[in-house]
Amino acid sequence: MTVNWDIDTWSAATVGGPRSSRQSDLFDALVEIFLVEGFARFTLADLAGRLRCSKSTLYTLAHSKEQLAVAVVVHFFRSAAERIDDSLLAAAADPADRLRRYLDGVAAELRPASAAFRADLAAFPPARAIYERNTSIAAAKLRTLVAEGVAAGVFREVDARFVGQVATLAMVGIQQGTIERQTGLADADAYAKLAGLLLHGLARRDGDAAHGQQIQAVPAFTAPETVE
Repeated sequence: MTVNWDIDTWSAATVGGPRSSRQSDLFDALVEIFLVEGFARFTLADLAGRLRCSKSTLYTLAHSKEQLAVAVVVHFFRSAAERIDDSLLAAAADPADRLRRYLDGVAAELRPASAAFRADLAAFPPARAIYERNTSIAAAKLRTLVAEGVAAGVFREVDARFVGQVATLAMVGIQQGTIERQTGLADADAYAKLAGLLLHGLARRDGDAAHGQQIQAVPAFTAPETVE
């Protein structure tokens, strides 16, 4: 599967402006199929058969199989973003709880992703770019959450930038498949391990002093606006 992709992913891959309820349902169904079985092997005819709709119906979602794959991947990450944001809004003010909820939320959203889906995501550059962009945004959000916890005196007096950068390297390793190749951990399991590692390492000990620093807000885990 190859395609040149240098325009706005969401607007280009989705046809006809705002979605109808039927189109949203089709995207949800496609996400379920892709997460379990991947997407590279499917033709539009295959997908139409699985969804019990016509190919012309799928063409109302995207102009081609490649664009449909990208649109579905964006839909997956965008829906994940909304659920994780909702979880953070419902969280208590405690920074440790917010950090735990955030990483647990990312792990939960990635857990249904099969090896086939992860392999297709890695092999298809436009879809891989979406995951890369989301990883970058998620890492920035994590750095902010760590810094908030340090500033509030909930976490140990550590260099929040250093901790955030180390966590970022781990997240990039998860996204690029390095962690899975070296450890056998799927992405969701790796995020769960990262959450435990960070929370244990950041937990305050007796004698730790609070340390304040200025926080810059960062948007939560979300789908990108553009893909090069």
